[in-house]
Amino acid sequence: MTLLDVTNLSLSIGAFPILRDVSLSVDPGEILAITGESGSGKSLTALTILRLLPNCTRLSGHLSLEGQDLLALSEEQMCDLRGRKIGMVFQEPMTALNPVQSIGDQVMETILLHSSATRTEAEAEARSLLDRVGLPAERFPLSRYPHELSGGQRQRVVIAMAIAMRPALLIADEPTTALDVTTQAQILDLLRDLVRDYGMGMIIITHDLAVVADMADHIVVMRKGEVVETGSTKQLLATRRHPYTQKLFAASNHQADLPPPVTTDPQSVPLLEVRNAVRDYPLPRKRLFAPAEHMRAVDHVSFALHRGERLGLVGESGCGKSTLTRAILGLEPLQGGEILLDGSPLSGKGLTAEQRRKMQVVFQDPFGSFNPRHKVARLITEPFHGVSDAPTGQDRDNRVAEALIAVGLNPEDADRYIHQFSGGQRQRIAIARALITRPDLILFDEAVSALDVSVRAQILDLLAELCSAYGLSYLFISHDLHVVRSMTDRCLVMQKGQIVEHGQTEDLFSAPQHPYTKSLIAAAPVLPDLATGAA
Repeated sequence: MTLLDVTNLSLSIGAFPILRDVSLSVDPGEILAITGESGSGKSLTALTILRLLPNCTRLSGHLSLEGQDLLALSEEQMCDLRGRKIGMVFQEPMTALNPVQSIGDQVMETILLHSSATRTEAEAEARSLLDRVGLPAERFPLSRYPHELSGGQRQRVVIAMAIAMRPALLIADEPTTALDVTTQAQILDLLRDLVRDYGMGMIIITHDLAVVADMADHIVVMRKGEVVETGSTKQLLATRRHPYTQKLFAASNHQADLPPPVTTDPQSVPLLEVRNAVRDYPLPRKRLFAPAEHMRAVDHVSFALHRGERLGLVGESGCGKSTLTRAILGLEPLQGGEILLDGSPLSGKGLTAEQRRKMQVVFQDPFGSFNPRHKVARLITEPFHGVSDAPTGQDRDNRVAEALIAVGLNPEDADRYIHQFSGGQRQRIAIARALITRPDLILFDEAVSALDVSVRAQILDLLAELCSAYGLSYLFISHDLHVVRSMTDRCLVMQKGQIVEHGQTEDLFSAPQHPYTKSLIAAAPVLPDLATGAA
């Protein structure tokens, strides 16, 4: 019998249609992938299955789980079904977890709500579940809090909560978007094992087509609230009949048209030079008068970036990439070594006005890095506050218009608020903010990891164009190996605070030498060659 049956499901919020005649099905033990661009209706389809919708929505069509009509159930009946029959793994584990409750209490909550287990029995089951998802008791006691865990570990806790009652259906909404390649591989292997061991059906929602190809038995492609193509993974990968499906796969394999690598004089002064950088963090004392201990996040790191170069920095979460980035930006003091920008050392008190002008950054979250109360004109001129001789009046307005045009937006957008833009447009505004001082170097900290494949391709093309037009140098920090390979000339691989391998990007990816580099490349899911079907 079909586990989940969705037929001609339509959803409207107020007068606006959101989903139109969506049909899909999931059998026990089957993995169905729903893919498409942001705004295509993927997540709303999942929320509709869970009936987690605003009061003003109108639903029509058929929606059943194990033959039970979900649209006919009351909210009280749905509350009993959620968690017991349908488990949900949300995209952002820190938001999905309660920061003031221990991980043990949060896993136990589902068990206590949906079963007659005593607290002692629920505690034992929670311990078993956390062990099952790779969080053993000796390292992860039930008393741990979410902020004491990494992103991948938090996602494992969310998965433990979702499978606590062995649900018939598990829905995973972008479960690996913010994770590095090795953690992503571990989470995907875990989900695959859970489906096999418990015989549950699973819906995985993702814009990463390599993950889709690796995980799914069947694929549903959505666009603007409609299913435009569906089929078995093997069949859909081979045919891709709909033009939109073809567009998605082309964007996923997109290579930006970068200018040729610059030829640098080894004797010239690098634009950015890091010399034996060391950054330590103090650890909590185990007892009152115990000697101080430190954790070394950056361990004698050295490298140079010359004008016009595009340098990649890759590694797992916790390897020291972000700490090194903050040190380069003057936001973290070093305990050893030094960092020079255009031959001038960064002082311990942060960047000088001229160094702020020369070096800018684009952050991962294009919405969280902006003040939502300010208009775009004020947001993108924020870097002027830290530089000398900032333009004023009409000159300032001209610089704003120039920056917006450079990133493919209109000067009129300066008078709008950030919530009025899509995710890709917000990232363009973040790039405009970085361009406003006419810098020499831009740091990209996971700048495209949260974007769907089509928008990501547009942003990468934009960065390639800006590199040619303005002669910019890039430091590209990312866990997305495909992006780093397509956007950089040279690449550094970081593990446990150290650079373990570096070289020309194509050479490093084609013939990695260090075992850690080999493991990173092996862990990254690969979209099959669409011509041959081979990975």
